[in-house]
Amino acid sequence: MIRKTGVKSIGIRCPIIRTGDNLQKIVVDSVIDAVNSEGMTLNNKDVVAITESVVARAEGNYATIDQIATDIKNKFGTDTIGVIFPITSRNRFAILLKGIARGAKKIVLLLSYPSDEVGNAFLTYDELDEKNVNPYSDVLDLKKYRELFGYKKHEFTGVDYIDYYQKLIEAENAECEIVFANHAKAILNYTKNVLCCDIHTRVRTKRILKENGAEKVFGLDEILTSSVNGSGYNEKYGLLGSNKATEDTVKLFPREECKSLVLNIQKDFKDKTGKNIEVMVYGDGAFKDPQGKIWELADPVVSPAFTDGLRGTPNELKLKYLADNDYKDLSGDALKDAIKDSIKKKDTDLKGKMVSEGTTPRQLTDLLGSLCDLTSGSGDKGTPVILVQGYFDNYTND
Repeated sequence: MIRKTGVKSIGIRCPIIRTGDNLQKIVVDSVIDAVNSEGMTLNNKDVVAITESVVARAEGNYATIDQIATDIKNKFGTDTIGVIFPITSRNRFAILLKGIARGAKKIVLLLSYPSDEVGNAFLTYDELDEKNVNPYSDVLDLKKYRELFGYKKHEFTGVDYIDYYQKLIEAENAECEIVFANHAKAILNYTKNVLCCDIHTRVRTKRILKENGAEKVFGLDEILTSSVNGSGYNEKYGLLGSNKATEDTVKLFPREECKSLVLNIQKDFKDKTGKNIEVMVYGDGAFKDPQGKIWELADPVVSPAFTDGLRGTPNELKLKYLADNDYKDLSGDALKDAIKDSIKKKDTDLKGKMVSEGTTPRQLTDLLGSLCDLTSGSGDKGTPVILVQGYFDNYTND
C-alpha cells in the first residue's frame, strides 16, 4: 500500500518524573508502551526527544535564591551592580532577580526597549515615533519613561514588568534604579560592575563593556557554573536556561552529562527493538509568535545534547520549484516520476543551488526542537517525550 502520510509528531505520556528517577528507563519504556498500545511500529531514523525540564529534574539540578545570592556576592562583593538586558519573564528571570538583589546593596536595572531580547514588548515602535524617541540612541530614566509612556501592562500576562521588577528588588532590601537603553555602554555612567543578562548577544555585550572601562563583568552564564553551598550548577551555561521551580528555587538547564543520557537511550532502543533511533534533549523551540512578537528561544540553545545522526541541516529540493520550472510541461504520473527521480539523484550538498531555494536553512536540532516544543506545549499535556516519525523521509519513500 502506498503511504498517505508524511511526518508525524506524537506526544508520549510518561509518569511524573522526580529527582533520582531512572529517566533512561522511563523514556524507553514509555515510548515502547505507547507504540505497542497504538498499533504502531518504530523505524530506523525515528527521533525520540525529551524536554530539558524533566532531564534537569531527574538530575536534581536545582538552586535556591540564597545560593544565587551567595555567588553574586562572591563575584561582585558589595558594589553597585548594573543588571542589563534581562528578559521580562516571571518564570525565566524574576526569581533570578530576587537572588541577584538579595546579593546586592543597589541594582541599576537597564532594560532594552521597546521590547526585551526575545520580543516581550513594553511599547510599540509607533509609540516611540509618536513621542519622537530614538531607541538606538536615547537613554531614559524611569521618571522620563513614565512621563512619556505611562503605565502599561503586558498584552498576555497583564503584568507591568517595570513596576514588578522594581518592587521585587526593593523587597530584597536593595536600592533600585531603572534605566532604559539599547546600548550596553549606557550602564557605565552608573556603575563599572555589570551582570549581563542577555542570552544570545552576551558575548558581544561583555566584550563591549570590557573595551569601554567596565571593571567586573559577568554574564548569567557565569553564575553557578559550579556548586555553591551544595547547589546545582551548569558548567557551560550557569543560570541561562533556568526556570522557576518554587518561590525559592530554580531548576537549571541540563548539565553536559545529558550527552551520555541520549547515547544510552539510543543504545537501549537498539538493544530492545533492533532500530537505530536518534535521540535529543530539547528546550525552547526557535520560532516567533506573530501576534505577541515573542521569539520563543529563551534557552541558550534549542538542544543541549543529541545523537550524531541529528547533526547538520536539511538537504532538500523545493518540489514546487521543480513543478513550476523543470517539469512545468508534465502532469500526473509523469510529473510524479520525474520529481522522484530528481530527488533520488540530488547532490549531497545543495547549498546555493536554485532547486533548494526556499527550503529551511536551519540546524536539524533547531527544526526538530521547535516541532517538539509545539507538540509538548508548556502546560498540562503530560507529554515530556516526543516521538517524531518520517522526518528524514521524502517524496520517494512509500
